[in-house]
This record gives sequence, structure tokens and C-alpha cells, in this order.
Amino acid sequence: MLNISQEAELLRKVPMFSKMESSKLKLLAFTSESLAFDDGESLCRAGDLADCAYVIMSGEVEILGETPDGAEVIFGVRGANELIGEMAVVTNSPRSASVRALGEVVAMRIMDEALLKLLSENPDIALDVMRQLSERLADTTEKFRQVQIKLQHYESQ
Repeated sequence: MLNISQEAELLRKVPMFSKMESSKLKLLAFTSESLAFDDGESLCRAGDLADCAYVIMSGEVEILGETPDGAEVIFGVRGANELIGEMAVVTNSPRSASVRALGEVVAMRIMDEALLKLLSENPDIALDVMRQLSERLADTTEKFRQVQIKLQHYESQ
């Protein structure tokens, strides 16, 4: 098990936390919980209330959704040093996707109050989160556009 200083140094590897003061990183590590997940274990499910975000410390997770008929769709894979689940915390809305461990995963769970306080007290971090969310939105919009083009092509045949 890692001590607070070691966890803080692991958090420093997360791009949005890289410039934070050591004391703030230690406080974040202290108020967070390190969790281990086995292959296939769920970190969170679509529709759940968003009470936390996760920093993937090691391993990879799948971001999952469902089609209207219930088939599983993999939206993407996230790995070490990535923050996930922050969108639902920031928007105070239910989770839009499920997250499942791909192999063994160690993640730090950051409770919603701690994350929101961190964002409100650190404009640079808040701006970085906004940039990441904007990039994801732009990527999703482009994927949606491509699907629309394919659908229009299919319908015209």
C-alpha cells in the first residue's frame, strides 16, 4: 500500500494535476481512496448518480454504452493517468456511460465535493478540465457526423 506522498506523486503524473503544489496533491490523495478492480469489474454504471470521479493509476478501463436494443457498445478505452467520470460530477447529472476494468486496475476515487472544491479553487485545473471535456465533445461530434454521413449514404442506396 502506498503512503500519501507516493499517491501524491502518482497524481502528479495526471496532466491536469501536474503543476499543483505538493501540499495540494497530498491533500487530494489524503481525501481520496485507492481502489483495486478485477478484470470485468464495474467502476460505475450509466444512469448512476455521480458521487465521484476516478484517476486511473494503473491498467485500463472500457467506456461502455448500450444501443436501444440493449447491445453493448465500447466508446473507448482509457488508461493510466487519466481522469474519468468528471463530466457527470461537473454537470451534476447521472453517469452517461459505464466504466469497466480491462484487466486489473488501480484507481483513485475522488469524491465529488473534493473534485468540485479543487476545480473552484484552482482556475488552471478547471480550465484544463474544460479543455479535456471540449476535446471529447468535439471528438464525439465528429464521430456523430461521420455516422450521419454513412447513414445518409446507406439510405440513398
